[in-house]
Amino acid sequence: MKNFKLIYTIGVIVLAVLLTLGIASLILAVLGADVLKTFWVIFCYPFTTFKNLSGVINIMTPLTFVGVGICVAYRSGIMNIGGEGQMLIGLLCAIVFALYSGLEGPASIPLIMLAGMIGGAIWGFFPGILRSKFGVSELLSTVMFNYIATQLYSYCLRVPLLDPAVAGGAGDPQTVKLVESQWLPRINEVIENVPKGTRFHTGIFIALILAVIVYLFMWKTPVGFKMRAAGASDRAARYGGISVNKYLVLAMLVSGACCGLAGTVEILGVHHRGLGNCTGGYGFSGIVVALFGGLHPLGVVPAAFFFALISFGCSALQINKIPVPSNVIDVLMGLVILVIVAAKLIIANPYLMDRAQRKVLSLLNRKEAA
Repeated sequence: MKNFKLIYTIGVIVLAVLLTLGIASLILAVLGADVLKTFWVIFCYPFTTFKNLSGVINIMTPLTFVGVGICVAYRSGIMNIGGEGQMLIGLLCAIVFALYSGLEGPASIPLIMLAGMIGGAIWGFFPGILRSKFGVSELLSTVMFNYIATQLYSYCLRVPLLDPAVAGGAGDPQTVKLVESQWLPRINEVIENVPKGTRFHTGIFIALILAVIVYLFMWKTPVGFKMRAAGASDRAARYGGISVNKYLVLAMLVSGACCGLAGTVEILGVHHRGLGNCTGGYGFSGIVVALFGGLHPLGVVPAAFFFALISFGCSALQINKIPVPSNVIDVLMGLVILVIVAAKLIIANPYLMDRAQRKVLSLLNRKEAA
């Protein structure tokens, strides 16, 4: 049957969307919320003003960085679940460099980002070397390194890097604010005639450029080919003379650097100082973004925008006086993620597709016989 794969894929996606909307509608109806208004806020409210759209782009930016980094690791045969920890160590290194290097001005921004990338790369290196040299599961090591990074960052935030203004319990722990010349400029500061209320910064352009660079690196260079070959089949790669262990470590270095850059850009563009929850959980959300983007750097970009749209829309429910508990936002986000991942797995399963094709052909043959 011609084009069955395309029809099957579209059918699964449509059914997944209908299933998500149906379950979400049922949950909202039980809570007594206006279902149509809720969906309007989630999917349409972000587009009502340029300010709202800029909020979506600000969420999209770190998701793109992390998603691209996760793609590199997965394509190379190693599962990086440590994006959150790599973000924390990356932004911690960036803050320390920014505060104590004595460098200021726009010329310091690339160096600060480099410091963040190095921090994230180092934190990705350890699970990579543990896997390649000692066979330690990266699922275990990356999760454990997340906990270590969280506690280390929390200690630095409360003791050596604590802002004297909040010492003694005067407020939430935070670092001293970076000087304004170290901030990433907002888009309205770079391009004329952009509304002053615009909140997104130039980090989004860095994220888009990174996605293109990683794509070219992974698909257009010999090193990238060897990394993908190692991920596709380590036995075949070894038979072809490829050092799989070396490329596993390299993949984790690149992946960690991307995640470290995500944390750094979030500090330079949004928070301008270290805070308790400045990663926003993007290190974990980026994994789902990478899967939804087909584990392709360019596919991550629209996937990150979609998840940012839902995240911003859900956070706007309270502002628009939708009478739902705040934790329902997490339920809706979790529902979307589960259905999307399930749909991806179904589409990628050749056995299920072949089974569906045989059933369709059987039904068509019966109709012809009748």
